[in-house]
Amino acid sequence: MPATEHQPSFLGRISIRRNQVTAMDGNHEQELEDLELFQRHIGDRFAELLSPPFSGESFLSISWLRKLVDVLLCCEAEFKAVLIMGRDPSQISKPPLDRSLSDYMERAVKVLDICNAVSGGVDSIRQCQKLAEIIVSALEQKPIGDGQVKRAKKALSALMSALAIDDKESNHPRYAERTWSFGRRGNNSGGNHKDRANHGSFRSLSMVVAKNWSAAKQIQAMSSNLAVPRGGESTGLVQPVYIMSNVMVFVMWALVAAIPCQERSGLLTHFQIPKQFGWAHSIIGMQEKIGEEWKKKEKKGSAGLLEEMQRMEKLGQSLIEFADGFQFPAEDEKVEEAAAQVAELAEICRRMEEGLLPLQQQIREVFHRIVRSRTEVQSVHVGR
Repeated sequence: MPATEHQPSFLGRISIRRNQVTAMDGNHEQELEDLELFQRHIGDRFAELLSPPFSGESFLSISWLRKLVDVLLCCEAEFKAVLIMGRDPSQISKPPLDRSLSDYMERAVKVLDICNAVSGGVDSIRQCQKLAEIIVSALEQKPIGDGQVKRAKKALSALMSALAIDDKESNHPRYAERTWSFGRRGNNSGGNHKDRANHGSFRSLSMVVAKNWSAAKQIQAMSSNLAVPRGGESTGLVQPVYIMSNVMVFVMWALVAAIPCQERSGLLTHFQIPKQFGWAHSIIGMQEKIGEEWKKKEKKGSAGLLEEMQRMEKLGQSLIEFADGFQFPAEDEKVEEAAAQVAELAEICRRMEEGLLPLQQQIREVFHRIVRSRTEVQSVHVGR
């Protein structure tokens, strides 16, 4: 993908520079150059997402989300290189960086929760895909008879019920088995900060979670203490920590808005990112687009902003009208119109079949990458 093109050379350049300038006073100038490159790469990657150059690719489609997650993975790798590659551990333990890193590490735990929820949401979309495939199988037969329409109506009813589930209903007992979150070993769900920071306490994507877990509140907690670096902090290591925190919050927010998750009611439609930062312009632009779409979504109570899900919902409504008014033999005009809708639904199923599993695998990679990065940062911090 385009987002990864300059990553290896960037990481290699940082490694070489750190090895060369460890004992030199000029290290600060090299560090400033690395930070500038990091910010430029952030801006370039998100600019590509705001104006996708690929024909036929829609904003908030499965393929677009895959590129978004890929951007997060690339940014995280470069961030870790800027922060700890070849660095003296004592630099990380000094204020104000130690405080910023502590907030970042806690924010990263919330990312793990959201990865679990989104991964489970992808599973629910795949169930919708299976229902849509039944509809396609029934209605693409020629000629269409009462038996095919009856089979399609049953699947359509189940599909529309799944798509219309309001986020508040995810706490209802009958949906308990469908809820997901960040699992921890053992039964102690309370845990203190040290427990949460312990790599050994992490568990991979999984598990039913407490019914009061809320994706909306998780995003709000992640974005609530994003303090803009001041004065000299803006040219030090606090700056990339702040940038990466914003990247994580934005990507997790976009995923929650697009993919069905537990309790999204009240999801933020805006969080503050200062416009004076060049890297932030495209993120702000996408935030505005997604925020407007989310406001419309909350009014309709639909399943999410994922392009394929929204198209599936509209097609489902049209095909229900066709099935409800069906009488054999059907009028040619209505049959042709339904056939076009079935063909579009089949194309959506194909895109889901090709893209959902890779997207889920990327989300799992984010989960494991964040766990490893937290451990590495902690190791450097402890080794000071």
